[in-house]
Amino acid sequence: MPELYNKILLKEEKISVIGLGYVGMPIAIAFGKKADVIGFDINKEKVGLYRSGIDPTNEVGNEAIRETTVEFTHDEAKIKEAKFHIVAVPTPINADKTPNLLPVENASRLVGRNLTKGSIVVYESTVYPGVTEDICIPILEKESGLVCGKDFKVGYSPERINPGDKVNTLENIVKIVSGMDDESLEEIAEVYKLVIKAGVHKANSIKVAEAAKVVENSQRDINIAFMNELAMVFDRMNIDTKDVIEAMNTKWNALGFYPGLVGGHCIGVDPYYFVYEAEKLGYHSQIILSGRKINDDMGDFVSDAIIKKLIHANKVVKQAKVLILGLTFKENTPDTRNSKVIDIIENLKEYGIDPIVVDPEADKQEVRSIYGIELSELSTVKDVDCIVLTVAHKAFKELDLNQLDSLFTNCKNEEKVIIDVKSMLDKEIVTEKGYLYWRL
Repeated sequence: MPELYNKILLKEEKISVIGLGYVGMPIAIAFGKKADVIGFDINKEKVGLYRSGIDPTNEVGNEAIRETTVEFTHDEAKIKEAKFHIVAVPTPINADKTPNLLPVENASRLVGRNLTKGSIVVYESTVYPGVTEDICIPILEKESGLVCGKDFKVGYSPERINPGDKVNTLENIVKIVSGMDDESLEEIAEVYKLVIKAGVHKANSIKVAEAAKVVENSQRDINIAFMNELAMVFDRMNIDTKDVIEAMNTKWNALGFYPGLVGGHCIGVDPYYFVYEAEKLGYHSQIILSGRKINDDMGDFVSDAIIKKLIHANKVVKQAKVLILGLTFKENTPDTRNSKVIDIIENLKEYGIDPIVVDPEADKQEVRSIYGIELSELSTVKDVDCIVLTVAHKAFKELDLNQLDSLFTNCKNEEKVIIDVKSMLDKEIVTEKGYLYWRL
């Protein structure tokens, strides 16, 4: 039995999780059921919420936070008490679409300052192949004064958490694990097996594990881009995209992808990490970058559709009152990072439209500070000219057509515009009642 794993099992050694966001916090909670865990984050306010039994991410819920044995802290000295460290900080992109490694570099410095002999550091943050060994290990060595391979070991295990998904949870998704050598790989694999019911996949190297993460999200990005391109073409052909997809999906090997806004911190970001490293090696991406451009432009396509429908409804565009239902990057999560709904809002503002935005899942204060948008309550909305359904939150899916109709100004149905980005409504019923309806 691997030595460190055995000590963790006997609670003679602790696990630390650095970064308590949508990825780190569920990991900390899961391990907290099996081991002594220190949950660290530099955000004092976030740590305070966890200590108060509040889950701002809605990933595990307040009850799980209240019941956990995890020690939440913003005191980095507490990290010294642990021997198995999991780094789960975000890895965003810069304005020029290049990787922003500052969070993972700073986390490495923090861990390095508090690293002790015999420790293992596992990175979960999404990076391009080579970052763990070429960038993170030197930082750990410099800050700790220790030698990697002799005094401590390093591994990589890419996060696969799907925010808002209550079925495909951390425990139910196979975990890719890797280590710098056979010994560290076995230790890391056994530790993760404590919480991963679906089991682990041992990658041949750290670089293979790093590549697997960026590639699996790039693959999904490209497939959605294909559907988005079809949607743009079918729109010109006056063909309903969803009707085509439903017909196509009757074949056994159809992939089941749909068009949509591709945002968030994974699919909308990870392909740029892969492309960045490929270009450093002299290869210019053709398929991946093309897919990214299509998906990044979908906000423009949807906002153009809104403007066209307002004109068809004989509305004065500049005076039109537009309601947007949903701001988060996906349904049933408060996460607004890299939300492409923002692109729609910004484009509408260029036409003089300042839309009303409603999202019961998003954090009002966070939205205000990041985007400068004041979220409204649906109960206060009335007399709109256009409703844009952008995010399929449960609360929005439960709205029937009569409830949506009550939000419109008093006019004929053919002057009421409904833009259904997520195809939440029954097209036949909506069009039969005469609404000006458009769906992606």
